[in-house]
Amino acid sequence: MSHLPVLLMKFISSVLIFTIALDLFFEASFVDILSFSLLLTVFSYFIGDQILLPRIGNANAIISDFFLAYVTVWIFGSILLHSYLQIAWGSIITASFVAVSELFVHRYMLRRSPIAQETQRSAFNERLAYGMEMAEEQNPRDKK
Repeated sequence: MSHLPVLLMKFISSVLIFTIALDLFFEASFVDILSFSLLLTVFSYFIGDQILLPRIGNANAIISDFFLAYVTVWIFGSILLHSYLQIAWGSIITASFVAVSELFVHRYMLRRSPIAQETQRSAFNERLAYGMEMAEEQNPRDKK
């Protein structure tokens, strides 16, 4: 699978998300929006999509992307942005929008990637995960 379409989708969605979350509400500069978008795209793609998505599945990868976006905006927002309230609300809004956009990116990746489909199929058999043996207790001292 080519990495470029996924990276481009993530970058465009990140620019839109940061424009909504930081520029419209908190008047961040365009350079801040592009730097946040590039940073989040790279972190989210290599950590969330390449490492976590094949190993822990879609739902858990979306949760980890939420926290990754939250922490990224919080840490780098404290450097670039000036208000604590701006950083807190910007992190929450951005992480929520990123989690929704990652749902669509992960669906695209899981449909297109043979590696993700192979690891998803090669997991343990879910039918046997909760299987148990049941038998009647037998006590040799009890006579019927």
